[in-house]
Amino acid sequence: MVQGASRTVAQVVGVLLLAVAVTAFLSVAAVRHGFFDLQVYYGALNWWVHDGGEIYDYLRPLTQYGFTYPPFAALVMLPMAYLPWLAAIVVSVAATVVVTAVLFWWLIDPISRRAGWTRWFVLAVALCLAAAYEPMRETVNFGQVNMLLLFLVAVDLLRLLPRGNRWAGVGIGLATAIKLTPGIFIVYLLVTRRWRAAVTSMVTAAAATLVAAALFPDASREFWTEALWNTGRVGELAFVSNQSLRGVVARLDPVHPSTLAWLVLVLGTLALWAWRSHRAAAAGDEATGLALTGAVMCLVSPVTWVHHLVWLLPALILLVDNAMAASARTLRRSLLLAAAFVGYGLLTSRIVWSWEQDFTGLDGFLGSNTYVWISLALMAFLPVRRWPAPPGSGDEASAVPQLDEPDGRAPAGERNRVGGPLSVR
Repeated sequence: MVQGASRTVAQVVGVLLLAVAVTAFLSVAAVRHGFFDLQVYYGALNWWVHDGGEIYDYLRPLTQYGFTYPPFAALVMLPMAYLPWLAAIVVSVAATVVVTAVLFWWLIDPISRRAGWTRWFVLAVALCLAAAYEPMRETVNFGQVNMLLLFLVAVDLLRLLPRGNRWAGVGIGLATAIKLTPGIFIVYLLVTRRWRAAVTSMVTAAAATLVAAALFPDASREFWTEALWNTGRVGELAFVSNQSLRGVVARLDPVHPSTLAWLVLVLGTLALWAWRSHRAAAAGDEATGLALTGAVMCLVSPVTWVHHLVWLLPALILLVDNAMAASARTLRRSLLLAAAFVGYGLLTSRIVWSWEQDFTGLDGFLGSNTYVWISLALMAFLPVRRWPAPPGSGDEASAVPQLDEPDGRAPAGERNRVGGPLSVR
């Protein structure tokens, strides 16, 4: 008991020291955005509710930025118009922290159980590291909704879909109605032939959109006919914060970016993603399906600001998961842990901003697109695993993955045990 108490004390001290180190790092490295995006939402909603203006006509003073989300997002955010500004900040930050903690618990708890780690300690360490992660700190500092959308999608893919729940797809549908880009997860459900969940997500998105249209017909008409197509409200495509394939092409020629080159890259990326996602679904690896689709969404979206890259967090966590599932002191474990460390380190470093003013030349091409290369690597090489426990058995969280290869092949010693590399549960 004394030994256990000493271990607990050491872990508490370790977490406190890490929290202090992260706080010191943030005091130097974090850019203060003053909840800029939250100010846009707050200003637009107040303009709409209290001043009688149209929500999509609002622009934040002295900027070109206005409300860019669908009308259903305005409906969801409507209570913000009745809150004081400081209360809106508290709600935004608290909601992000809570959903991040829950999502991390779902992803990290299985690793803790299999490795025999203290579960609260691992979660606390992960949350501290997440606070330093640039996309996460940008999400918080801008007052963005990224983690809330990721959570809605994760509810479907990590909790409901593996159990065959009839409500699977509702979270994806709501996320799509709030912001269109999570609609790629509807495509994921179609590609992996989860027809019921796909229909549920489409019906949910359509129903939410129609409810918003019935309540706010003028705003809905303006969004779908004008605001949606006004790309000038989003920002400059060549800006270094745009870490998508479109951003890569735009930085090659900011004046006349090649749409054809971008479409070719997008089609090739989608083809690879569809193949890998199908393998993940066939292996019952829903977490990897979530991670692969989050990465491809960041790649193919015309605009992926740095704060959108919180969608890469599941992939980085799964690198550690795969490493800990590999045999100890093997090259595979070392390589996977190194990949997770390097990926996290670069995505925490603000390295792309070194080329903010000048992204020309070979160094500019490679450096200004660093986060794109990481997204591509995760989408192409994140391993796919088999989970032998049947859905709803209650043993999924502690099961050991038997399929642990990027191409979906079982390790040689495991193939006969799981019934062949392509058998599905």
